[in-house]
Amino acid sequence: MNRRQILETIGISAIAGLMPAAARAADKIAIDDKSVLLVIDVQNCFLPGGSLAVKDGDQVVPVINRIAKGFANVVMTQDWHTAGHVSFASSHPGKKPFEVIDLSYGKQVLWPDHCVQGTEGAALSKDLSIPQAELILRKGFHKDVDSYSAFTEADGKTSTGLAKYLEARGLRRVFVAGLATDFCVAWSALDARKAGLETYVVEDACRGIDTQGSLAKAWADMDKAGVKRIQSSDLAV
Repeated sequence: MNRRQILETIGISAIAGLMPAAARAADKIAIDDKSVLLVIDVQNCFLPGGSLAVKDGDQVVPVINRIAKGFANVVMTQDWHTAGHVSFASSHPGKKPFEVIDLSYGKQVLWPDHCVQGTEGAALSKDLSIPQAELILRKGFHKDVDSYSAFTEADGKTSTGLAKYLEARGLRRVFVAGLATDFCVAWSALDARKAGLETYVVEDACRGIDTQGSLAKAWADMDKAGVKRIQSSDLAV
């Protein structure tokens, strides 16, 4: 084999070696100026040691911090309940956390007291590092109605204003992460779809509570609504 043939062989081998990486890069989901990362309720009450701790909830923080670096647009939410909130089991004599009751707006899971306004439990995790976040939206501050979704309260009609905010900013692709998958993440993703937004849930940047089959149901509901289930490794960040 002469020198030219050797060089050609080396060149072909090098190109062949690069192709899988290039193909993988082409498959990545690009983050553009119409994309927004929606970080749901990464608060002390939902982290280990909190009053409504989500199992392994702290593990979402480094994943969220990593992917957030690729987003120019980030919105964060914060559960912000009054004392004696209607969603607290302690507000209903004889009831225990995780029981379900009927309220005027439908079924309500009763929770341990959590994320009470101004308390340390309601604070966002100190380990979050997203300095570019341009909006922190507080929800659940109406005493007589719960609010899982970042878009609409549990009555299905009271808007938080987020859909209009995203519309005004020209943000049409929503990537959802945070806590908990089967409640505030799923409800936010479903409402994002109702608002006509292209919606992704970053599975490894979320953790679920999973009470009475709620996690499987949430994923099924999101799939039916056209929410795309991805991993952080699918993002070009």
